Amino acid sequence: MARDRSPAALVGAATDDAFEITFDGRPVTALPGQSVAAALWAAGILAWRSTRVGGRPRGAFCGIGQCYDCLATVNGRPNRRACLLPARPGDAITTQEGHGHAELGV
Repeated sequence: MARDRSPAALVGAATDDAFEITFDGRPVTALPGQSVAAALWAAGILAWRSTRVGGRPRGAFCGIGQCYDCLATVNGRPNRRACLLPARPGDAITTQEGHGHAELGV
């Protein structure tokens, strides 16, 4: 008799159904408990902001909220740390350009 030895089975975890978020208008599947960064990574999206100088792509680097490379605009709010922010059904993530405050003209 084969036993399920997956990590979820070993700890007795039961996951809820997946839900949808969007990245630049594109649907992305997320799982309960995933951070925004984890959901984007799982979808093959590795960068979701560009630097102020040079426009270089950035995504998650440290994964624990210390380096601030993972800043994203989530639901219209810029500079959200995607590695720490839990994904919620219906979240709209957009690529953050530079410091995220282009509307201020700075």
